Amino acid sequence: MHPVPRRSLLALLAAAPFTGFAQQRLDRFVVAGWSKPITEVTPLLVDPDKGFYKAQGLALEYVPGAGSADALRNILAGQADVAFCDPLTFFAALDKGEKLRAIYDIYPQNVFNVVSLKGSGITKPADLKGKKIGVYSLASGTRQGLQVLLHSAGLSESDVTVVVTGLLNFAPLMQGQVDATAATDTGLLIGKRRGLPDVNVLEVGQVLPMSSDLFVVRKETFHAKRALLQRFLHANRDAALWMIQQPQEAAQLAAKRAIDGNDVAMNLEIIKARNASSVSELTRRKGLGTLDVASLQAAADTYRKLGMIARPLDVAKFVSNDLLPAHKGDAG
Repeated sequence: MHPVPRRSLLALLAAAPFTGFAQQRLDRFVVAGWSKPITEVTPLLVDPDKGFYKAQGLALEYVPGAGSADALRNILAGQADVAFCDPLTFFAALDKGEKLRAIYDIYPQNVFNVVSLKGSGITKPADLKGKKIGVYSLASGTRQGLQVLLHSAGLSESDVTVVVTGLLNFAPLMQGQVDATAATDTGLLIGKRRGLPDVNVLEVGQVLPMSSDLFVVRKETFHAKRALLQRFLHANRDAALWMIQQPQEAAQLAAKRAIDGNDVAMNLEIIKARNASSVSELTRRKGLGTLDVASLQAAADTYRKLGMIARPLDVAKFVSNDLLPAHKGDAG
């Protein structure tokens, strides 16, 4: 065997990073989303640009879905490691006996609302009685938010007429086909950008201050992949903190990575709304992603009263802050 000349060896080593000779080995990690890759989930889309997950040794993949139920089905089927889903979907699965854990509170603020035109006379939940109210779909969080608002006024869906209007669709409201429509904070932003006039907004969070979305895993994954999940949560907190600190950069990258990101100014508004929903008094003290067990318990109790889940849940048994990275006094 002939020795390699020193000059040739140095050249080989210098070329190694580009030939794959010494590349970092990354562990595949799959997030099951509730949506397509849209601006709202920018922290999960920009790793090719920012490398938050790669820095934790992860090759991040995003599997799109059409609602939280899709996201949860994907982890139950073993198609993903973690699901991005709303609390009610999580509670309903627990109610049916699924073995799950919530490990991160993505949006501790309730982002749902019910919107009506100025002059409608709808300024409080009780004013919704007898009205036609739009929802994105019968399986959406907008309907859940509407039910919570009605419940707070001693009303139920039987006291109103629910109309399916489709995603982010304010046209029926503007055309007088409905008296009010249930939406999200980002939906309202987009509606205003498309010509929605001055409106009254009933915020569901004023009635039920609770999380809008969580990261959820199977109990088996929680125990078997603890170290992997810790690395993911560390990267996700870094990515979320970056979006809070650098919203302009995030808006620019959303234009590159999100399917709805063509309008950078709109991206920035959506990102600012998502940043606001990512923080709470609890996360300011303990770090982004910290789960508020008491708030989630109150939500589960409310959903049971509404008949959305059948049996009482002891939420503390199904959530854990154990995998979160140490809090270093960030903006969370």
